[in-house]
Formats: sequence, C-alpha cells, structure tokens
Amino acid sequence: MSLEVDRAVLIAGPTASGKSALALALAERLGGEIVNADSMQLYREMRVLTARPSEAEEALVPHHLYGVTAADAPLSAGRWAVEAARVMGEIARRGRVPIVVGGTGLYFRALVEGLAPIPAIPPDLRREVRAEVAAAGEGAHALLAEADPALAATIRPSDRQRIARGVEVARATGRPLSEWQQVPPVPLVTGRFAKIVLMPDRDWLRARCDARFARMVEEGALEEAAAMAALALDPALPAMKALGLRPLMGHLVGALLLEEAITAGQAETRAYAKRQETWFRTQMIAWMAFHTQDSESINAEIFSFIDDLGLTRS
Repeated sequence: MSLEVDRAVLIAGPTASGKSALALALAERLGGEIVNADSMQLYREMRVLTARPSEAEEALVPHHLYGVTAADAPLSAGRWAVEAARVMGEIARRGRVPIVVGGTGLYFRALVEGLAPIPAIPPDLRREVRAEVAAAGEGAHALLAEADPALAATIRPSDRQRIARGVEVARATGRPLSEWQQVPPVPLVTGRFAKIVLMPDRDWLRARCDARFARMVEEGALEEAAAMAALALDPALPAMKALGLRPLMGHLVGALLLEEAITAGQAETRAYAKRQETWFRTQMIAWMAFHTQDSESINAEIFSFIDDLGLTRS
C-alpha cells in the first residue's frame, strides 16, 4: 500500500549542479525538511568526500538519511525507498514539506514508481553469499549464471555487488531475481509532487566539478580517504566507489602525486556527472528540467513553478 503525502518536492540532478543549496532554500521558504536521495551521502565515514551538507547547513533545517549507515553496510534502492517513505510520512504529519534531494536516479524511481516486491534476505544467507562471491573472484559471474542466467546476461563479470544480489535472491526465494523484476511495482509514496531535475550547461558543470573536488581536498577529503583505507574494506563495496577515493588512497601509498590524484578525482567526477546527465535526460522525461546556472535566477524560476503547482499551500 502506498503512503499518501499532501505535498513534496523532489530534486534530482548531476553532482555539483547545486541541488543541496536549492533544497535548503526551498526548505526555508516552504517550511520543509530535507531527505537525502544520494547513495554515497548515506555513509557516515565520508562527509567531505561525498559533498554532504555541512554541520552548519544541517543545523538550519532538519536533514534526514545523511550519514546513517556504515561503509560496509550499503543500502539497496529498495531499502532506502522504504526508509525515505517512512521519513516523508513523519515530516508530513508534522505539517511540514518533505524535500527529497539527490543524484541517485534509481532511488527516485524506487520511491515514486516502486520496485519489485522481493522478500527480505536473511542476514546469515546474505553474509554467506557475499563471502562466497568475494572468494570466487573472477569466477563469481558463473555463480550468477547458474542461479539466474537471464540476469547474468545483463551484468558485467566485475560487478560483484549485483552478482551477489542475484545469487542471494535466487537462493533465498527459490525464484530468480529476473523473474521478481517482472512483478508490477507499487509506488511507496504518492501525492502532489514537484519533480525537478537540474540540467545545467555542461561546461559550467565541468568547471564546478573541478573546483569542488579541489576544495574538498582542502577541507579534509584526504584525511577521510586515509580513514577509509584503514578500514581495509572489500574494494567491491559501493562505498569504495566514492568519487576520488581511490586516487586519493593511491596518493597516500605513494603511487600518485597529490596533483595527479586531484586531477584523477576531478576526471572521475566529470565522467560521473556526464553519466548522470544521460540518465536523467532519458529516464526523467516527465520531470521539469531547469537549465539556468545563476542561483538567484534558477531559484526564482523554481519558486514560481512550485507556486503554480499550489505546493506553497497545504
């Protein structure tokens, strides 16, 4: 059953496009609370590396689902969506406006379109499968091919996270994940939504990506990379794919000069932003896109858009 909320604002967009600043401005204008929809900003160990809002920004309005999980305990899109729906319901019951913001498109899809209703996987089985997949190395893809041939045909052999997910679902439920994915999904949340996607000029965004990564290094990203390295986590974990983390870790062991690590981190960020742009352009065609780079102008446009939808009125 879907949760009904009176009104909410959803803000998607590529990294460094100004989503967090917009969410804060809207929260202050509408009497809202911010809900994170960025898979990397869930991790408590990497505030700087994942460009989470600062402690000062978080103190201005309530923020939810930031830094809520450990780097070795990733949240799937489905689990995040369940948590986000719960938080949105609590915000709405307080008479405030949920403002969901982030760059993980699949999270938004899970929230407003729904995902296949796959039963929960027993923790012991999940640990067993993930250990088996890690031990199998390059042979892990064969485990998935045996459990779910249709899914295996769509997953790269190097994607151990998705391989493990396919194997654990098949073993836990006796039914391949590829079959579960054919079950019609049910949205977790419905209501009056302002669906906004920021799509700035590419050259402007690339410059923002470069400047932000350099600033992150100045503000403590290298220290966070050192702390992550000390955890000795499985390199296949999603947290280990944080933008710029591996180049900075490479610098820490002497494999790269700091300037080289920064350049590599900037390149990773630009490439990821480009992939996000493509995803949002092709998968979020029903969302309202805003292209202006000037923050004052874009805020005025978006405020007007929200006023026209009637979201400023409960």
